[in-house]
Amino acid sequence: MENSKDQQKKKKILLIYPPSPVMNREDRCQQPTKELLVIPPLPPSDLMYLAAVSEKAGLEAKIADYSQGGDLEQDLREFKPDYLLINVATPTFKSDLSALTVAKEICPDVVTIAKGAAFLTVAFEVMYYQKDLDVILFGEPEETLRELLEGKPYDKILGIYYRDDLRVKYTGARPFIENLDDLPFPARHLVDNNTYRRPDNNKVQAVIKVSRGCPFHCFFCLATPVSGAKVRRRSAENIIAEIKECVDKYGITNFLFWSDIFNFNREWTLNLCNKIIESGLKITWSSNTRADTMDDEMAAIMYKSGCRLVSIGVESGSQKMLDNIGKKITLDDIRNTVKILKKNKIKIYNYFVIGLPWETEETVEETIKFAIELDSNFISFYTATPLPGTKFFAYAMLNRLAEGNMDFKSAYYAPVVKSHELSKERIFELHKLAVRRFYLRPKFILKTLLSLRSFSEFKNYFKAGINLLRH
Repeated sequence: MENSKDQQKKKKILLIYPPSPVMNREDRCQQPTKELLVIPPLPPSDLMYLAAVSEKAGLEAKIADYSQGGDLEQDLREFKPDYLLINVATPTFKSDLSALTVAKEICPDVVTIAKGAAFLTVAFEVMYYQKDLDVILFGEPEETLRELLEGKPYDKILGIYYRDDLRVKYTGARPFIENLDDLPFPARHLVDNNTYRRPDNNKVQAVIKVSRGCPFHCFFCLATPVSGAKVRRRSAENIIAEIKECVDKYGITNFLFWSDIFNFNREWTLNLCNKIIESGLKITWSSNTRADTMDDEMAAIMYKSGCRLVSIGVESGSQKMLDNIGKKITLDDIRNTVKILKKNKIKIYNYFVIGLPWETEETVEETIKFAIELDSNFISFYTATPLPGTKFFAYAMLNRLAEGNMDFKSAYYAPVVKSHELSKERIFELHKLAVRRFYLRPKFILKTLLSLRSFSEFKNYFKAGINLLRH
């Protein structure tokens, strides 16, 4: 038994973001950050969780985010992994999978494992045709990977696709992890945390995943297909323990509290904020929210605990459009939440989508005017992207909105589909128009300049402005 353990400890796993241009590979939104200008590269949190699981199983783990540099072939030759795990994104699907061929050529015996929402609709086909791929982790991956690394037979592991001779087999859905406190903290010691900085203040930012799941089933969003409809939350004590580790071990004091919907449960949100205050931790953090879940008391306690930025998915300035996509919020809900956040000195990042199936010239104009009315600190105008696995994807296929094969290479920046009334070319023009009309307002430029606190911030904003004019 002891010898078996020693052998297991000697095994190695290389976990990678492949050398492709997409930087942010969060399964909900796989973003080409270069084109989107102001989106910072996020640390590979999913790989960090899986690396921690791997180390707990007795393996030596190495994380490589090749979007930030590095050499895959060199790492394969020098590290000689027994397992290679790759995160695959829809916009770079073919490019990502090519890394598997490279791996098999250099390390023929390596077990290749892939994960990502990109497989939601094509796992069987990819497994059948991609002979360099051994296993697909389908669904929430941590427990699945642990069982695989511990040597459990493939046919006994829920949540995988694998090949048995020439037959592709799926072992069935794995239940979502109920108690997220059971997960180990991400293996931050395996990445260069200094790489992942916010563009506005140049501070190192750690991602802490505080909950998983979303009950709203929005038309365009992968949150529910990826994480389930039931919201599962970590305890405040567990989250604070991870914060303390980041502060004490890595000197990180700036955090993104990642969740599908942060403040869905008011009591949990208030308790977490109060626990942070009681801990005496001097941190700043950001999160996302729905526009119908914020109130003045919550915003005040969030600010007191260190919250300085909240992201809101507005999507559209047309109420008809919001109703069509099942958003279940009103424009007045959004106005009210923005007002509350501004009152409590919390910066606001609004997300809008241009080019959904019911988009018209008039609804785009409503969206631009609404964005200007809200006058938030940051705005992203995305082009509508029907990622496989969403209701949007099914609708686009049924209504032939793709005009041929869908090209996701510039997802969220360049249109993938037309609307019922607008061509892809016109959507692209309107997208650029929206960005310029919001950011090139003298009022916004002056407000931004007056808010700058350092030369570093000025440089970052100046760079973003130059990129904006280029587009």
